[in-house]
Amino acid sequence: MRIVFVTETWWPSTDGVVTRLTATVRELKKMGHELMIIAPRGGEPFFEGIPVRDVPNVSVGFIYGGKPWGMPLPRIGHYIREFDADVVHVVNPFVIGWGGVLSAVSQGRPLVASYHTNIAQYAEFYHLGFTKPAIWACLRALHNRADLNLATSETVRQELIREGIKNVRVWARGVDLQLFHPSRRSEAMRRRLTDGHPERMIALSVGRIALEKGLDRLTALFAANTNLHLAFVGDGPARKDLTQLFRGTPTTFVGTLHGEDLACAYASADVFVFPSTTDTLGLVLLEAMASGLPIIAAESQPTHELTDQSGAGLLFRADKPETIGERVYELVHSARGEELSRRARHEAERWGWRVPTVELVNWYQELLGEQRGSTA
Repeated sequence: MRIVFVTETWWPSTDGVVTRLTATVRELKKMGHELMIIAPRGGEPFFEGIPVRDVPNVSVGFIYGGKPWGMPLPRIGHYIREFDADVVHVVNPFVIGWGGVLSAVSQGRPLVASYHTNIAQYAEFYHLGFTKPAIWACLRALHNRADLNLATSETVRQELIREGIKNVRVWARGVDLQLFHPSRRSEAMRRRLTDGHPERMIALSVGRIALEKGLDRLTALFAANTNLHLAFVGDGPARKDLTQLFRGTPTTFVGTLHGEDLACAYASADVFVFPSTTDTLGLVLLEAMASGLPIIAAESQPTHELTDQSGAGLLFRADKPETIGERVYELVHSARGEELSRRARHEAERWGWRVPTVELVNWYQELLGEQRGSTA
C-alpha cells in the first residue's frame, strides 16, 4: 500500500507520539509498504529513506509550552494527490490535521485518525480550561470525518465514545523489546544519572518536562527515602521551574536521551516513577517495563489498565502525593522489587511493535476493501 501519515508532531520533537509513529513507519517499511510523512517544518526531508514533506508552523508561547503547530495549508492535499495515497492516516489531528482530513475526504481516500494526546485536559494547565468544549467540538469534527478512529487504550476509547466520536477501536500498545532490555544496565550510566553517586537508589522519570505531567508530585519521594536520587530524562517548557523546585535535593536533570543511551538509562535505574494522570497510555511505562524496571505510577484509568493484570507496578494516589514516597520505600524494603521487575519484563514481551503494526495494516486493507466494494 501507499500510506501517508499527517502528524501534528515529528522529529526533532520527541514524545510518545513521535516514538510510536517512528516505530510504526519502520515496521511498515520492512513489510514493503510505500510511505510519506507530512509534518510541521523543522526536521530532515527524509527519515530512513522515507520522504518527509513539511508545512510552515506557528507557535504561541503560552499554549502547550510553545509547541510548533503545522499550518493546514492546501499543499497538504497536493502532497497526498501527488503521492497517490491508498490510505491517509492523521496522527493526533488538531491543526495540521485539518489539512489531512479535508484533503483525504475531498479526494475520496480512506481515512484513519488516531488519538494520542488529551489536548482538552492539557488546556487546564495553561489557563485555557474554558476552551475545553471548543476543543472537543473541533476533535469531534475531525475524527467523525474519518472512516476509522484509533485510541491507545480501552479507557481512552470509552472517553472518545462519550464525547460523541464514532467508529473507535483500540490500537494495541507496542515497545522495542530489543532496544529496551535489562542487559543494558551500566555503572557508567548510574554515575551519569546521579552526578557521581551510583551507590544511591535511582528513581527515574522520562518524558516531557511540562506542567501537565504532574512532576512536582515527585518532591514527596525524599521524605521517606534518604538514600534516593531522582533523575529526570527529557526536556520541556517547565524545566526551569522544576529545577528551582528540586533545588537542594539529590536530583539530576539529565536532558534528552535517545536510542541506546535512553535504553541504558532505563536499565540502570532501580525504579521508574510516573506521576502523570493526563497521559492516554504512557509509552515510557512500556519502555521501563521492557527494561525490567518496576514502576510506581499515579493512579488513573490507563495506569490501572496497564498494571492491574500484569502486577508490574504499584500505584499511588495523585491527590496524596506523599504516598509515592511510601510506595518506593515499600518496594525497596521488601522482596517485591525483584518480583515486579520480572513481571514488568514478562508483560512487556507481549507488546513488540510487529503485532500492533500488523493490526494497523489489516485495518487499512479492510477500509480499502470496503471502498473498492462500494465502487464496484
